Amino acid sequence: MAQAFKRFVPLADRLLVQKLKAEAKSVGGILLPDSAKQEMNQAKVLAVGVGRRNPKGELIPMNSKVGDTVIIPRYGGTEIKLEEEEYHIYRDEDIVGIIKEE
Repeated sequence: MAQAFKRFVPLADRLLVQKLKAEAKSVGGILLPDSAKQEMNQAKVLAVGVGRRNPKGELIPMNSKVGDTVIIPRYGGTEIKLEEEEYHIYRDEDIVGIIKEE
């Protein structure tokens, strides 16, 4: 993974994520062609903004932090390219959930 994302600072309640790659093998060990792979809706959080403010001006903290694996919506977000790597920007409220490690 390139390190270009470290120069990107999300503003307000935005997150910078990179989608996780789909497995190239099935559970049985069969190699899958690109056409058979399903698009992953999981991503790794690489950078987060400070949060957004409510009408009273109080800071609402972010739900996700750097390093979290999150579930992202199939559509939405903003796609950007930094040094030939694809990243996506989502608002904190667009994140569907966080996958906790056991």
